[in-house]
Amino acid sequence: MAQGKAVPVSVSVDPAKTGPVINRDIYGQFAEHLGRGIYEGIWVGENSPIPNTKGYRNDVLEALRKIRVPVIRWPGGCFADEYNWRDGIGPRDKRPVRVNTHWGGVTENNEFGTHEFLDFTELVGAEAYVAGNMGSGSPREMAEWVEYMTSDSQSSLANERRANGREKPWKIKYFGIGNESWGCGGNMRPEYSADLHRRYQTFVKAPRENPVIKVATGANVDDYIFTKVLMERAAHTMDAISLHYYTFTHSWEEKGPATGFNKDGWVSTLKNALRMDELVTKHSAIMDQYDPEKRVGLFVDEWGTWFDQEPGSTPGFLYQQNTLRDAHVAALTLNIFHRHTDRVRMANIAQMINVLQAMILTDKEKMILTPTYHVFDMYVPFQGATPVAARVEAEPFTHGDTTLPRVDVSAARDTSGKLHIALVNLDPDKPARVTTEIAGVKPRAAKGRVLTADRIDAHNTFDKPNTIQPVAFSGRVEGGKLVFDLPAKAVAVVAVD
Repeated sequence: MAQGKAVPVSVSVDPAKTGPVINRDIYGQFAEHLGRGIYEGIWVGENSPIPNTKGYRNDVLEALRKIRVPVIRWPGGCFADEYNWRDGIGPRDKRPVRVNTHWGGVTENNEFGTHEFLDFTELVGAEAYVAGNMGSGSPREMAEWVEYMTSDSQSSLANERRANGREKPWKIKYFGIGNESWGCGGNMRPEYSADLHRRYQTFVKAPRENPVIKVATGANVDDYIFTKVLMERAAHTMDAISLHYYTFTHSWEEKGPATGFNKDGWVSTLKNALRMDELVTKHSAIMDQYDPEKRVGLFVDEWGTWFDQEPGSTPGFLYQQNTLRDAHVAALTLNIFHRHTDRVRMANIAQMINVLQAMILTDKEKMILTPTYHVFDMYVPFQGATPVAARVEAEPFTHGDTTLPRVDVSAARDTSGKLHIALVNLDPDKPARVTTEIAGVKPRAAKGRVLTADRIDAHNTFDKPNTIQPVAFSGRVEGGKLVFDLPAKAVAVVAVD
């Protein structure tokens, strides 16, 4: 596709104006017992012809290590609200078979349980975020699960874990007190959810030397009353509160196709993705009223695109393709989180493999990396970096009745002091000439990678796995400023020398 004339864009970066460090955990992942996310995606079993390590796909392990996955949330999602942890321990051939009532009504053989998940996090090098069952389970059940996983004592539960093959206790950094209590987790009023949180969290007792961060199940999208009530009644009993937001093309009723969309579908989706900033801002303001010291973190532990599942795929498995548009949603959302590091300390994209906005898609022995994966790979330097102020001046991008920023920017210094800049061109047709001035710095060069394609719905397939992938990208120095020729519909990340 021929690109129009480049639109001038001015960017000002001020390294002296910094924000709180970007917590690595905003690059977190989510793996629910849903569709082919766990089975076939992560777990194939030791006897599979697909190359594996103790049952885990080698290609998936390698890909996840490369993007330095910091934390993984499991077992759900709605699946967690009916999950009994005892179903997933002991000999695999003796574990009970249940019906996954939320996702397709298929049978769940519980072959992938507590040991399998926690061993997986260790193989990847990630922290564990375990979601407890507050919807249909009991406080005792939740308490015993935590003891089973974390106790180094000679209690019956700790010894049961040892008998099942794990001598040392695991370190569980995060524990969710329920999931979506406003919906599939119990259809609760916020007042009741706050009371249950206070009750259940009381009995979650990890060892003193290995405490867990307790996460309250928080609001859906713009339910600000839910956040207000939980903070007012239970803030002192939580370390973090969750927020869930999915990006559709139009609405829950009209999610739209994952591929084959037109410019209207591109623009509408990106507009909805940018709403994340409004949601985080308003929920954070409510939290500030009850927690001015900002002790309680805001965990956006479910986010991402949700489109119509692929034609011909199993109903309820939420399998969708992943395009350049998804890559833009990912980059814009991560940039928003970079601007809210005072509150946003974890985020978990939904979901890691074969479900919704996945990093990876698999088909038997085949595996492909999605455009979203490539964005997470390009953004690795921002993990643990210190964000710095960046301002953009440009003519906005307008399509029909919708006006969007033409270019979105995030800048940060990594732990070694090197400055990294992310540039996102939202215009699907026109490139941008981005002139960047860095206060107090005379740059010599800027090099990195850019992700773009000839079509707005470009995606990788099992027959053509490298249709869209990052390529080398650099800027030039003119008059002490960096100049980037940023293609239309592109995401770029550069390091400044």
